Amino acid sequence: MTALLPKVTARDRPVPGLRPRRRRDDRKVALLFVAPVLIGFAVFYLYPTVRGAWWSFTDYSLLGEAKFVGLANYAAVLQDGEFWNSMGVTLYYVVFNVTTQTVLALLLAALMHRLTRSVVLRTTLLLPWLVPNVTVGLIWLWLLDTNLGFVNHVITSMGFHAVGFFTNPALGIPTISIVNTWAFTGYTALLFYAGMLQIPHDLYESASLDGAGEWRLFSRITLPLLRPILALVLVVSLIGSFQIFDTVAVTTKGGPVNATRVIYYYIYQQAFNYFHMGYAATMAIVLVLILGILTAVQLRLLRASESQLA
Repeated sequence: MTALLPKVTARDRPVPGLRPRRRRDDRKVALLFVAPVLIGFAVFYLYPTVRGAWWSFTDYSLLGEAKFVGLANYAAVLQDGEFWNSMGVTLYYVVFNVTTQTVLALLLAALMHRLTRSVVLRTTLLLPWLVPNVTVGLIWLWLLDTNLGFVNHVITSMGFHAVGFFTNPALGIPTISIVNTWAFTGYTALLFYAGMLQIPHDLYESASLDGAGEWRLFSRITLPLLRPILALVLVVSLIGSFQIFDTVAVTTKGGPVNATRVIYYYIYQQAFNYFHMGYAATMAIVLVLILGILTAVQLRLLRASESQLA
């Protein structure tokens, strides 16, 4: 048994009168670096969230003191037909926007991955995403204007009638969706492209030797191995689409006939046009709950935590 015990040398013995060296604790230094972010989060996110949650139980307006009303605002939201109409308009926009944006981004990413990896092309795709949303809305408002827009000028010069892209109730949401698809598809395509670069090239070579075409390579290799990135993009696109506001505020202002009044714009109207701050906060809380449920269901269906890429 004594042969199995490690030998204790003079170097291992503690020196009398000397304290053992303490291990350096970097947690305080790390907290110092993280502190600005934590303070910013608490001031600009956490505090407004808590205060908004409190306002949802009051009749607060900008003109008077808040009075506690309990669940009266939540009961009013459930019976508010305009709220649910705005939710329906928003859902229509979300489905249209997420579908077109995801399909086009996947197509662009696949073309870049299989045909070219040009840095110039990637930079060009990213340029619309760098333009502020208000500027994007103004540019397309001028381009698609019924009377003075360049697009309608081309249409009328070909012998057709001018199209009311933003004034026709049936075309309002599709037009806004196409505008935002133009702005964000390049960024989404680069996310897909980055995910495709992680797929081993040997898989494509082996499948090509077996006679697989481009569509089979995409459907049997690229798409299954891209599942975590696809889930991330769909969740982010879903949340971002529900938060559509600036494009609507610049172009249609919720019209015509509330055909483009999305939920964020309706909340804005209740808060700053009618000064129903408590009621607007209630709608915002309800929207957060709905988004949380939709996100959880989406992640569950897409199995975002699973990947076939070892």
